[in-house]
Amino acid sequence: MSSAYPAEEEVVICGAGIAGVSAAYFLAARQGVQRVILVDELPPLSLTSDHSTECYRNWWPDEAMVALLSRSIDLLEELAEISNNVFHLNRRGYLYCTAEAAKIPTIQQSAEAISRLGAGPLRIQRGLPSEPPYIPAQAEGYRQGLSGADLLLDPALIQQNFPGLSGSIVAALHVRRAGWFSAQQLGMYFLEQARLHGASFVSGRVVEVEKRKQRVQAVLLADGRRIETNCLVLAAGPYLPEAARMLGIDLPVYNELHLKAAINDPLGVVLRRSPLLIWTDPQELDWSEEERQAIAEDPQLTWLLQTLPSGVHTRPEGGSGSQMILMLWEYHNARVEVEFPLPTDPQYPEIALRGLSRMVPGFRGYYGKFARPRIDGGYYTRTRENRPLVGRLPVEGAYVIGALSGFGMMACCGAAELLAAYVAHGALPDYAPAFALERYQDPGYQKRLENWGESGQL
Repeated sequence: MSSAYPAEEEVVICGAGIAGVSAAYFLAARQGVQRVILVDELPPLSLTSDHSTECYRNWWPDEAMVALLSRSIDLLEELAEISNNVFHLNRRGYLYCTAEAAKIPTIQQSAEAISRLGAGPLRIQRGLPSEPPYIPAQAEGYRQGLSGADLLLDPALIQQNFPGLSGSIVAALHVRRAGWFSAQQLGMYFLEQARLHGASFVSGRVVEVEKRKQRVQAVLLADGRRIETNCLVLAAGPYLPEAARMLGIDLPVYNELHLKAAINDPLGVVLRRSPLLIWTDPQELDWSEEERQAIAEDPQLTWLLQTLPSGVHTRPEGGSGSQMILMLWEYHNARVEVEFPLPTDPQYPEIALRGLSRMVPGFRGYYGKFARPRIDGGYYTRTRENRPLVGRLPVEGAYVIGALSGFGMMACCGAAELLAAYVAHGALPDYAPAFALERYQDPGYQKRLENWGESGQL
């Protein structure tokens, strides 16, 4: 015989990754919802949330995303104040680098456009005595006053402030309201605070949603337990499409596999005070002639001789006593089916390292000889235009917070606050319609999708 939870459970959240635990926090602690229950067959924050790059920024080529992420960062900074920065928020920034002088006008025009969207002022740094001085970011803390971005167009200024970068770099865009934090610590803070305000966690897998007259009535777990509820939040991460199908809904989302590698950096190739470093130029990898010949003879590897996409990036991981760095490069962005354990590529660290050597030549000192890299990652669940889904679903009492593709940590506060406003029938911000599922019913929006430009993933 199945057992049942009391019908007074106000909200059931399916999924206890960062989207689920942040939703629980904003519902219980901020909106005062008395009974919130998180359901997941795995421990909280242990599927993909545990393998985040943990970075954040408000610099996006999309007005709605600038608004959402700016609000989310406001909340991150507020939580850092409240918690004595238990999750180690910093504001080192993102540094986008290029060696292609022909790209500078486009970079400046794009930066000016993003600035106009509300991401903060753009400061051009040509190294002239008449210009205000470039102000480096502090290594720790988040209270620095600078926002917006600095576009450094003087190679000498770049080398002075970022030693170790390639002398070929002709421009670097330093996005200032950006950095990283401990995702696990933030998630645990959400979970602990939600529990203090009455939320609870149930270990189990949701296998069915009961509906009556297109309204949520209960969820059934794999072990036969039944939880009665009139309010269900889908926060299922990469399993979001599967969860939505339990409601008879097909969501316009798909999954991509994204990996990262961690290695020790005993040579100090990446300075411990460095921002997130990003190479914005496509490139061919730096192979020796012998390596090229061997690769050319293997049909499964010949793609390694082709021009690979931009976007390889790195940052230091850990405190001042750590030698660890993270390396990331999505040279394949294919849509995939979700599978666990996560499929990994043993070549990934070497490929990412060689890609990074264009930006940081010191990486060449590790060719073929770095020790025991750690490879992990997760799935980016995304919409075509790379905006998340937050809001009501076309079943009464059902809501979604998901498709947080690659920006789940940085957007979780803003997205969860928005989700909680929907559930509690609170006031919605002006940007809410940009993330609602109903946007796809707008013919004008569908027309925009036909010509949608850069995703702004990095």
